[in-house]
Amino acid sequence: MSNENAAPQSLKAKHRAMWALGDYPAVASHVISELGGVLVQECGVRQGDRVLDVAAGSGNAAIPAALLGADVIASDLTPELLEAGRNLAAERGARLDWREADAEALPFTDGEFDTVMSCVGVMFAPHHQQTADEMVRVCRPGGTIGVINWTPEGFIGQMFATMRPYAPPPPPGTQPPPLWGDPDHVRSLLGDRVTDVEARRQPLRVDRFTRPEEFRDFFKACYGPTIATYRFISEDHERVAALDEALAELASQHLADGAMDWEYLLVTARRSDT
Repeated sequence: MSNENAAPQSLKAKHRAMWALGDYPAVASHVISELGGVLVQECGVRQGDRVLDVAAGSGNAAIPAALLGADVIASDLTPELLEAGRNLAAERGARLDWREADAEALPFTDGEFDTVMSCVGVMFAPHHQQTADEMVRVCRPGGTIGVINWTPEGFIGQMFATMRPYAPPPPPGTQPPPLWGDPDHVRSLLGDRVTDVEARRQPLRVDRFTRPEEFRDFFKACYGPTIATYRFISEDHERVAALDEALAELASQHLADGAMDWEYLLVTARRSDT
């Protein structure tokens, strides 16, 4: 391996390992499950459509698309998430293909899919423009590109901002995930290669947590980026305690009557015919 490729491959390995931590499928299935169906509906997926779910995780959007009768490929960098997705799909009677793939270098041909989508997935690929370029490339002219991403101002965006002082510094040249929740940023990534862009912010009602500490402890146990942050500071007990307090305080600001609203950005666009 050349030195030129060593750093990117090392970064990919770290991302793959981070998302294998904890139990992300529990987050997808028990906290944000409705987002996949929302994205599939907004993309207008129909029976027989060729659909690619990029950074699919355990199939939050891919499985609902397959249940509609679409021909679906769920791709993700992390094999452990794909294996969990296979099991979930089998339980639900969904038939689809699962492929290990890098969102920044998709192993598919130009224009192969009618719909290319991602549900809070591609936002975590470190190089945003490369990822957007790949999504556009594999979508056929006239096809649909759709993404759901957490906004910087919403609860999850604020959670990442809260964790940032405790997390390892990001590698040079990478961009923060919540930028994908800024409509101007997404429009700039897609550029003039798409038309009919629709972007709107929407709330996800989360009633899984009754106390702020319950949210914090669930994410400490299940959510890869949170687990990785705590591991980075694990030897500094004062910083661990400070992050514990900060995450609980953030949750307390958003929790009312046993529920929180987590803001996300939904973007759909049509691949230009030219």
